[in-house]
Formats: sequence, structure tokens, C-alpha cells
Amino acid sequence: MIKSMTGFGKSEIATSERKITVETRSLNGKQLDLSVKLPARYRQFEYEIRNRAAKVLQRGKVDIFITVENTTAKNGLASINPDLFKAYSEQLMALALGSGLGCGSEVQSQVLAAVMRMPEVVSSEAESVGDDEGAALMKAVDEALARHDEFRIQEGGVLIADLLHRVDLIQQYKQSVIPFEERRTEVIRKRILDQLAQLAVNYDANRLEQEMIFYLEKLDITEEKVRLDKHCAYFREVAAGEESVGRKLGFVAQEMGREINTMGSKANDSDMQILVVKMKDELEKIKEQVLNIL
Repeated sequence: MIKSMTGFGKSEIATSERKITVETRSLNGKQLDLSVKLPARYRQFEYEIRNRAAKVLQRGKVDIFITVENTTAKNGLASINPDLFKAYSEQLMALALGSGLGCGSEVQSQVLAAVMRMPEVVSSEAESVGDDEGAALMKAVDEALARHDEFRIQEGGVLIADLLHRVDLIQQYKQSVIPFEERRTEVIRKRILDQLAQLAVNYDANRLEQEMIFYLEKLDITEEKVRLDKHCAYFREVAAGEESVGRKLGFVAQEMGREINTMGSKANDSDMQILVVKMKDELEKIKEQVLNIL
């Protein structure tokens, strides 16, 4: 099944206290280039997330974004230690009175600010991630990856349809070469005979015929056309029966290009050259599209 390397997936899972959102995006790339951005509380799950993503996505430049929102008021609130707060404030107020600063509102404000900066008076509750939340996170990751994979399959279907259409066009242009190829032989033969006639010299007709045959054989493109047909057939076979075929299709396209280039170098005819240029144009589009196939 053909898959594109371009894809997108998103999943949201809500627990009793949080909403977890996972988004995945990917572009084409030779290897798997995976970037995972997630909250610090989920850092322990990064290795597992990377493993799951690598199994599903395989190749491409992939970004995974994970965000979490608290859905209850108590989540994320700071915790104040009342015993430490009372002890620090009493000591500071006693020092203020003993030093003659008094206990006015300005002094009390300064004491309050100082107490709040004391060690362990205020602390953010570092909650551990429970089993339920961890399971919800991994479920969201799996759902996003599955949707990403579905997106890739849909895009892959569009890509391969376009590629096969261009392969058909190349073969159509190749067939269109045949009439010009037959005409070219007669044109070359006539041109040589006309030039000899203008020279008004005696020549061996049999030897001339042999030399023309050798010359025309060098311009013959029958083998190139046969090999091009085989490469086109193999392109379709690979596209229909294998997975992760991007690299292989790229290699087949290179072989197609060799045959088309040889046909162009042997053409020696403007109409044939035009058809060769059209084949090259379609082949370049194939090569560009193949780079985006997994």
C-alpha cells in the first residue's frame, strides 16, 4: 500500500482532571527525523512515544506536539506550608519590633513578602503521573499516529494515481516516436544520396548500402524502447504489490531516465526530440513526486 510521507494526525483524550492533546505532522525525508515536544510532567514517556512513532511513521521529518490542560481548579495550584509561614512571620515581626521598626502596614507588607520567599514556605505540588493519566496519554498518542497513518494512505493513493498516469504518458510519447523513426531512416538515406550526387563521384553502391546500414543501426532505438517498456511495467508492479516503495520507485525512475536520454542522443530528428523532451518532463515530475512516497 502506497503511503505519502506528508501527513497529519490529532487526538484529544479527557481524564477526570486533565485534557491531553496530541498532534503529529510530517514532511518527506530520507530517514526518520523525529522531534517530540511535550510537558515536563510527561518527560518519562518520551522514549516510549518515540518508539511507537518510529514503528508507525518509519521515515520523514516528523513533529509531535503534546499539550495538557487542567480541567479542575485545584490542579497546578501552589501549596503553602502554614507552620513554616507562621514561624517565619513571628520571628521577622519580633525582629522588626526589637529594632524599632514598629509593626505598621508597610512593615507588615515587607515581612509578608520576605516570608513568602523563605525556603519551603511556598512549593508547587509535583504530582506524579498516575497510571490512568499515563494510559490516557499513550492512547492519545496511538490515536494520533493511527489518524496520521490514515492521512498518509489517502495522500499516497492520490500520489500513485498521478505517477501511474505520467508513466502512461511516457509510453504514449514513446509510441508516438515510431512514425518519425521510420520517416527519419528514409530522410537520412535520401540526404546521403543527394550529397553524393552533388559530388559527382563514382562509388560502390553495395559498399555504400553497407555503410548506411551500419550508420542507421547506431541510430536505432528499438532496444531503448523495449527496456523503457520493461521499466514502466516494473514501476507499476512495484507500486501495486509492495510497501515502503519510495526508494525503489526512485531507482526505477532513474533507469527509465537512462533509456529516455539514450533515445534523445540517437534521435537525430526534431520531431523525435520534441517527444523525448515531453518524456523527460513527465519523468522529472515522477522523480519529484516519488521523493514524497514512503
